[in-house]
Amino acid sequence: MTSISRPDPSGGLPLRVALLAGLPIALCMGVMALPELGHAYAGAYRAFYAACYLGWIVPLSLFQRMLWRRDASARLRVPLLLVATYVASVINSALALAAAVHAGLAPAFQLRRIFVGLDGCWLALIAFCAVHELLHHYDALQAARQREAQAAAQAREAQLRALQYQLHPHFLFNTLNSISALVADGRGQDATRMIARLGDLLRATLERSDTPEVTLADELSLTEHYLDIEKARFGQRLQVNMRVGPGLLQAKVPPLLLQPLLENAIRHGIARRAMGGTVSLRIDAEDDQLVMTLHNDGAPQAEEPHAQRPSAIGLSNLRQRLRTLYPETHALSVAKTPEGSYTLRIGLPLRRAALAPTSHERAA
Repeated sequence: MTSISRPDPSGGLPLRVALLAGLPIALCMGVMALPELGHAYAGAYRAFYAACYLGWIVPLSLFQRMLWRRDASARLRVPLLLVATYVASVINSALALAAAVHAGLAPAFQLRRIFVGLDGCWLALIAFCAVHELLHHYDALQAARQREAQAAAQAREAQLRALQYQLHPHFLFNTLNSISALVADGRGQDATRMIARLGDLLRATLERSDTPEVTLADELSLTEHYLDIEKARFGQRLQVNMRVGPGLLQAKVPPLLLQPLLENAIRHGIARRAMGGTVSLRIDAEDDQLVMTLHNDGAPQAEEPHAQRPSAIGLSNLRQRLRTLYPETHALSVAKTPEGSYTLRIGLPLRRAALAPTSHERAA
């Protein structure tokens, strides 16, 4: 399980992104200077201020990021940035006035003149700091959402693992009870065959216990292992009809999806019928849904008042897993007839696993 990294208080926003975000402000300064281009050296002054603005945004960005790293509050950052941008604007005015005196455009360097007319560059620098702040908050918000999604995914993974592990002892105890019943009935060969099938099933189950989804082909293979165990127990009393639509073997399904449901159908239905019965499994594609329909003959209500209650561990576990894996995109319904038969219908998003490349494709 991956760990959640501690957020960087300075933000993950690259400096170049912040500097590029400041370019439109320089463009606005140029557009605002257009009406003054015909007045003597007004164009040169505007170009000078725009160049100063572009030069100041680098140290201002670094200063602003230093405040973020030190977790300075907004009450402290705002006045500090206002002072920093004001000082930068005063320096710009002093340089512009000195250049004007040197070129003979101003009679003398007057100190009071450098503190007037600061709006041209000061407001632009303030606007840049505001844009930088907004980008930082947006980047922090996206990072927080990513961390929340990561934490939710880890919680979801832990829940799925807990639900899958819940099935293992439940199935194991039931199967051991079946083996015990076979031994008590003197059916030693059937018990031996069931133990061998149990070993195969447990091996296959443990190999995929950490996987949130498997292919339908793998799930059906595991289901066949389980049915072999039950056929050893019930013999001709258990009839299984299975039909899978074309092109669906690579569809993704949760592991241990079918086995608990078949177990419920056999244990609470077929096992209670003197003549046995039939379990039917049909899997089809309907639009963008993978639809699985499980039907069993069941036992009449008079014979089985508690048959296949929805609170049974298999069905209850399945509901929770589907809600976790496919929120709002799955369907599950159970229908029961007075004769005791059950029909369970499950709808999942139809997603197919990528086929493994052949040896010829890997060589190419």
